Amino acid sequence: MAVVAGDAVLIAAQSGRALAQAARRAGLRPYVLDLFGDQDTLDLAQAHRPLPGRFGTGRLGGQAVLAGLDELAVLAGGRPLGVILGSGFEGAPDLIAAIAARHRLLGARAPTVAALKDPLAFAALCARHAIPHPAVTLGAVPDPARWLLKRVGGSGGTHIRAAGRRAAAPGHYAQARVPGRAHALNVLADGRDIAVLTLTEQWSAPSPLRPFRYAGAVAPGRNETPMIPDRLLAAITGAVARLVAETGLVGLASADLLIDGDTWWLLEINPRPGATLDVLDRRPTPLLAQHIDACLGVSPRLDPSPEDAAGAQICYAARDHATVPPLNWPDYTRDRPRAGSRVAGDAPFCTVTARAATVADVRVSLRERDRAVRGLIDETESMDDRAEISQRQRADGAAGGAPRR
Repeated sequence: MAVVAGDAVLIAAQSGRALAQAARRAGLRPYVLDLFGDQDTLDLAQAHRPLPGRFGTGRLGGQAVLAGLDELAVLAGGRPLGVILGSGFEGAPDLIAAIAARHRLLGARAPTVAALKDPLAFAALCARHAIPHPAVTLGAVPDPARWLLKRVGGSGGTHIRAAGRRAAAPGHYAQARVPGRAHALNVLADGRDIAVLTLTEQWSAPSPLRPFRYAGAVAPGRNETPMIPDRLLAAITGAVARLVAETGLVGLASADLLIDGDTWWLLEINPRPGATLDVLDRRPTPLLAQHIDACLGVSPRLDPSPEDAAGAQICYAARDHATVPPLNWPDYTRDRPRAGSRVAGDAPFCTVTARAATVADVRVSLRERDRAVRGLIDETESMDDRAEISQRQRADGAAGGAPRR
């Protein structure tokens, strides 16, 4: 089945904006179910329905998801191309199976997600293929300082904590700490093999409550010095390809890695389009069209990688914004909250993007743009506060009272 311009596609994710944007680039009409309903998501979506839940929890309500997708399918004329799932479903293979029973699933199947996201099963899978993977356990750990506590199916790093002395609570597991810089191998899988899109480098934005929360990622330009030696990349690529062949993984996916010199560990595989979609979808052929083809068993053939480097970074709210003011958003921002909506402190406020000749230049640009957005928010809120004070003073003066000091 070929993708036809104008086809409707259903999207469900914690945040559906990047997938909706990629769908539009592929000539598709996106019908989106997500938590945020950001302004640019609404602008991109043919229709949108809100999804109850909270960012990073991985606990999207099953009945709400099914009802929302059914409603969007009706709005799409009853014959959408299928449904693409983003983050939020990794810990719910049963829900994925229920979705697949009602709609064509354009992504990893429930058994594949179960095999890749169950921590003990994944550790055993890596052991069978001699793939380096940190030790995991559900029991108590002898030295908590050497372990992290993670939630099964968690995403975005917000669920990761230092381990305690007790056994992991239900739905959680302990994983041994290992050294290294965070990277991800981004691939297109057809159930048998992979095509490598790029190796990205990632970093965190620690906060007191969320010391390992995801911040952003950069992808190198075509002619930059490789981030890691070719032999290391070949070993990682071969490992991921073996896991794809055994589990039947299809579509866009990413393998999270820690790399320390010539030593590396595979932390997990995310069997879905991820947070780097803005960074990846820059080749002439729209990436989401290739994702759909790969899900249907068509081996992907990639265009040459982009010449420039690119990156994206989440701008987290430094404080609670009870009412987001109308903002004159710079064109490098994404995931823009609607004016009048609430953004809690420490939650994602928006995403900033950048392109440049080198990864180093992209990182500098992202930092500058993050500061610029924060300055824009502060300036706009300050202007709103001054305008409100002025209005109150005029009202007090008209009523014969003294202006407030």
